Amino acid sequence: MKRRDFSALLATAPVLTATGPALAQGGPVEGRQYTVLSQPLPTPPGKIEVVEFFWYGCPHCYAFEPLIEDWAKKLPADVSYRKAHVAFRANVKIHQRMFYALEALGKEAQVRPAIFAAMHQQGLPLDDVKAQAKFLGTLGVDAAKYQDAYNSFGVQTKCTQAEKLSEAFRIDGVPSVGIGGRFLTSPGMATVGQRVPESESGAKALQVMDFLIQRARSKA
Repeated sequence: MKRRDFSALLATAPVLTATGPALAQGGPVEGRQYTVLSQPLPTPPGKIEVVEFFWYGCPHCYAFEPLIEDWAKKLPADVSYRKAHVAFRANVKIHQRMFYALEALGKEAQVRPAIFAAMHQQGLPLDDVKAQAKFLGTLGVDAAKYQDAYNSFGVQTKCTQAEKLSEAFRIDGVPSVGIGGRFLTSPGMATVGQRVPESESGAKALQVMDFLIQRARSKA
């Protein structure tokens, strides 16, 4: 989902991207299925870091979630994976703070499926901290501790770091995936020019990600 599309969510729409074949014969093509940063970013020593940029409210992120989570369970020891929540507009910033507050409490991975379901199946916007605390309380998250974390300096720092990382990778839509501090791809890029089901665009993105991990490993 692009920044400009955030005001017009189309949760059931298929992915439509620029013209051209999905995967050129011989493998993904730079400038089409992925891009390369002009200046590589720092990454954890000895690891190929994979960062998924997402938004709880993005229907494409919701569709990609089970695919990338299953993929992440099978990563080799030299690859690390984490999520970074974007902050494209005011209500998205509120969701970003929810992500990092829950992460600070060690609860984010546990409650993420319920948050996605609430937003995409039940239509709950969760656009303010009180609504979030009330909902998360039903999932066993202490409301007072959650609000303390939400308003903490540590969470604000995490949000600032995430925004800087998003800017460094030039993220203009989600889900997007940064690899090794130098490569960027997404389901939309992986199936450039095709109108395909979310499951297919996500699966092809994983193929491109595997290819880029190999590239990053060869340059290590």
